Amino acid sequence: MAYKVEDLSENQNFRQILAVNYADLIPFIFKYLKNVTFVTFSFWFFCLVFLFAASWMRTFLETGLNTLGYSILGFIILPVLIIPFHEALHIIPYYLSGARDIRMGMDLKQFLFYVTAHRYVATPSQFIFVALVPFVLISITTITLIIILPGNLKWSLSAFLFVHSTMCAGDAALINFYFVNRDKKIYTWDDADEKMAYFYERLGEGEPG
Repeated sequence: MAYKVEDLSENQNFRQILAVNYADLIPFIFKYLKNVTFVTFSFWFFCLVFLFAASWMRTFLETGLNTLGYSILGFIILPVLIIPFHEALHIIPYYLSGARDIRMGMDLKQFLFYVTAHRYVATPSQFIFVALVPFVLISITTITLIIILPGNLKWSLSAFLFVHSTMCAGDAALINFYFVNRDKKIYTWDDADEKMAYFYERLGEGEPG
């Protein structure tokens, strides 16, 4: 069943295990990126594969005045342009799962962009799905374009594919948090006004009272 915030905070079958201020998200992300598990191994594996693919595509780059331009396109312009689309791809699964007060935000001091569903309680599967969607869809689309498009655009897109994968580090860290705590049934909700994320463990099978 769908839980409300009050169900988690007032029900003895739940206990809060973590509260993270948005200002402390970067330390949280690094903590779980450094925790070597199947999730982080898979994430860095994909990053390395995309890096080697970009290096290989570089050998097919036609030299000339536009060489630098194609590199800038792949390493800077496309990654910047994709940010709103990446965040929008977090919004769609949130909305489909029932969230309505969905907000986008940024913290330029941490160079952090995020999407949050205000006071919406997400199950583990919902949260992991929300985190995965941008990486999967953008990677598949980019690989398809690399195959289809000609010449130097292959280099630009392969460079972008690598950069975007590294931009998904925060999503990988959040998924790894769930993997590390896979023995627990963890529900989460955000207070977008206070910029806080809360994580609760379900201790029993009872319904909220």
